[in-house]
Amino acid sequence: MPRKDTPGTPGTPATVALTRADVAFEPRTYEHDPSVGSFGLEAATALGLDPATVFKTLLVDGDGHLGVGIVPVDARLDLKAVAAALGLKKVAMCDPALAERVTGYVVGGISPVGHKRSLPTVLDESARGLRVIWVSGGRRGFDIGIDPDDLCRVTRATYAPIARR
Repeated sequence: MPRKDTPGTPGTPATVALTRADVAFEPRTYEHDPSVGSFGLEAATALGLDPATVFKTLLVDGDGHLGVGIVPVDARLDLKAVAAALGLKKVAMCDPALAERVTGYVVGGISPVGHKRSLPTVLDESARGLRVIWVSGGRRGFDIGIDPDDLCRVTRATYAPIARR
């Protein structure tokens, strides 16, 4: 995997943060279709990847305590499980406008890396056995491949069973 942004790679807060942290990543772009509702499944299809290796970044809110859950695009975030992993009693999905303000990214392009504000983060344990997972690179139509342990290190994430199929 390349270590730094390569020519043609969009410069986003995610790629800047990964390059600064000296974390290897592989950038891939695709033509985003605005009519598609599932951004993650669109990425998996457009890039020819197994949906179990493509992960979506979701923000949750537990009475003003925000957190991040990262799960495969073909799964749902288990709110009870992510609340427990974050040490909260209960969480709900974060308001999209708040998620955009806090991360600096638009919905459908929220990367787990390079947020405006550091948030507690949990990566689904299914990523643990994979060599590379794919997450948003910080905009719609741009994903990055990264070692899940590197992602955990750079985001200070923990692994937990937070996906539900």
